[in-house]
Amino acid sequence: MYKIPQMLNCFCVSLLLLSMAATPLRAQESRAFTTEDALNIAQISIEALTPDGRFVAATRWTPRDRKNVDHMRFGDPTYIAPSFADVLVIDASTGNQTPVFDSKVQTRAFDWSPDGKTLAFFYLDGEQYSLYTYDREHNQTRKVDLRTSKTIASNSPLEWRPDGTGILVTLRAEGWAETSRKAYEDLTYGPTIVQDSSEPFLAWDAVRNRGQLSIPAIVELPSQEVRELFDHEVSLQNISQSEDGDHISYLSVDPTTTSYTRQDGTDYSVHTLNLADRSTRLLKGESDSRLNITWNDAGNAFAFSEDGDVFVQSIGDDEALNLTSDDTDDDHKAEGDSTQVRYSFVRWRTDGDAILVSSKEGYHLIDASNGDSELVLSLPESDSTAPRQQPVSWSPDGRTLLMTYSARDKWERGLVRYDLESRRTHDLIKDNGLYSNWRFSETGDRVFYAFSNGDMPNDLFVADSNFDDTKRLTNLNPWMADRKLTRSELVEYLDVDGRTLHGILYYPADYKPGQRYPLVAEIYEEFFDNGFNHRMNLLANAGFFGFRPSVHLETGFPGEGWLKGVTAGINTLIDRGLVDKEKLGVHGTSYGGYATNLLVTQTDRFAAAINISGKVNIISFLGDSPKITVRNYYAAENGQDRLGATLWEQPQKYLAHTAILNADRINTPLLLMSGEGDWNVPATNQREMYYALRRLDKEVVWVHYMNAGHGAGRTSTVADFHDHWNRILSWYSDHFEGDGDRISEDSGTGTR
Repeated sequence: MYKIPQMLNCFCVSLLLLSMAATPLRAQESRAFTTEDALNIAQISIEALTPDGRFVAATRWTPRDRKNVDHMRFGDPTYIAPSFADVLVIDASTGNQTPVFDSKVQTRAFDWSPDGKTLAFFYLDGEQYSLYTYDREHNQTRKVDLRTSKTIASNSPLEWRPDGTGILVTLRAEGWAETSRKAYEDLTYGPTIVQDSSEPFLAWDAVRNRGQLSIPAIVELPSQEVRELFDHEVSLQNISQSEDGDHISYLSVDPTTTSYTRQDGTDYSVHTLNLADRSTRLLKGESDSRLNITWNDAGNAFAFSEDGDVFVQSIGDDEALNLTSDDTDDDHKAEGDSTQVRYSFVRWRTDGDAILVSSKEGYHLIDASNGDSELVLSLPESDSTAPRQQPVSWSPDGRTLLMTYSARDKWERGLVRYDLESRRTHDLIKDNGLYSNWRFSETGDRVFYAFSNGDMPNDLFVADSNFDDTKRLTNLNPWMADRKLTRSELVEYLDVDGRTLHGILYYPADYKPGQRYPLVAEIYEEFFDNGFNHRMNLLANAGFFGFRPSVHLETGFPGEGWLKGVTAGINTLIDRGLVDKEKLGVHGTSYGGYATNLLVTQTDRFAAAINISGKVNIISFLGDSPKITVRNYYAAENGQDRLGATLWEQPQKYLAHTAILNADRINTPLLLMSGEGDWNVPATNQREMYYALRRLDKEVVWVHYMNAGHGAGRTSTVADFHDHWNRILSWYSDHFEGDGDRISEDSGTGTR
């Protein structure tokens, strides 16, 4: 049950939720939601909390602030795409918001000083980041002029020293930008481009690898002196500082060759660096398996998962301790064994003495010193229907766990507290709202989160540890109360194989029961949570149902999934008297565009279809994207395309999943949309379908945006965004009805 002890608080929160949920109904006599509105929706993200949780650093932006990307520089390690935002400091006690700058700027990597008085972050000066600080007490911002000729790496971490005397960053070597840009331009413009199989790397891999190199350094404050920790560039990840500030530890990532599996081709090793004498010590030797390590808060031990086991190693140990080796033998963990017990690292306990790990049985608390294990939370055997409960934070005393909660068959979500001693779960907040961006103060007395009812954008909230006192910190989009908006509904249905699937239905903005409306399905893979979606609101304001159905995709036979799942979901809505079966549309972006093209080769029931940045020829696609390097081979063989074999092992699967080879079976009018700077799915691939359908005398339109990248017109300029959506809505309107009314009367009673 949803628990709010205080009657007044219950009233306030209930009033808020009701007002947000009622907005679409109240707005029916108001203005339509437009593409201009979609560009102006404010969004916010928590960047950093002070240790006591009193002050929040946040960035606020709109989609308009992320336009004008130079997609042609994709792959250039020196390029930083525009991403502007307001920087705010919010007082969680009073709700006061203080802007750090007078206008939107480009920033990244925020961290509060240990005393919570100074905020450090990176600020984009021209084409390079600079280190800035913000004095909260005096409301002053200043640039830290680093006493070095080197520049801050665009992927640099930013972390205060434990004593607050300096900041850990990474730097680029002098001349790095010039050298890297030349390597990029040589492969892009020539005049002569050479690819050589005798080299360990594909040429684009080599260029990208340069973007990962940097030099760790400490910026001393207030002197602004820079103390470099290495005398050469290295590729480091997971940098951790010890609690006493005496050393740092890190994961070294050393690419050795181009990999087609994403599981090899790189050597990983863990090291520690003594800051006094700059001596290094190897903690874990080289491994060619992808390694993700997590340090405890003290920075003196790390944990990782490998081959179904969880390991821990302290700074002083020579070898890692296998915490789960006694639970099952190696044969039982063999790859492909459906009965295997495999473990994954979840998180360190607050004190660093124990580790929480997960298995199919549930969550285990394991002593980090000796491996003693206790199953503290069992998971139901019916894992497919059991609610998801994901641990996100320990209490400071390590006695309770905070876990996000999400049901799998209905919209019931929130946060729960699990007591390890009593083995009881207590609901903190649980309802049909959509919660995200959970952040917790170090003191454990404040919880921050983003909340939406699904049909309105997020706002930030803060609550005490028991959710007795809940406060709204932002009201980002008050103007949307004057817009016609959709409302969403979770739909359950069976595919043709009898599997239970879910989809999200978005109602027309002016929906009237008893009438059937056109429907546009946006397809990809699975959909469940109903976050605010400007695309669905644009469809709703055009008088259409929007529908995001889920499908089941099987390795080796993914093409069948969309036919089985999408059509079954639509049939459910037709049977409910909601949808006009003669006015159905379907589209998708990227993998969804690929799915759309495969779908219309198998059925003629759609009046119109749109492929946005989706491939049509999976065979030519393998080598059609030079700046992606081996990604396309990996996607087909082991990744999202789910073919499960190479082209030469099972060519028939590639033929069956290449829409262009079945273009003669397409009778659905098709709109193709692409971007010139799309190096994910190059426009050359889509162009094949345009020429094929022209040759076959089919109805097809190809729209190509010269300034766009992946996602076509919506990813480039503001003008292209408007054009992109005007074309989509017109395409459906023209093929649903032409000049007539888009709504058909029906004797049935359309249900909500």
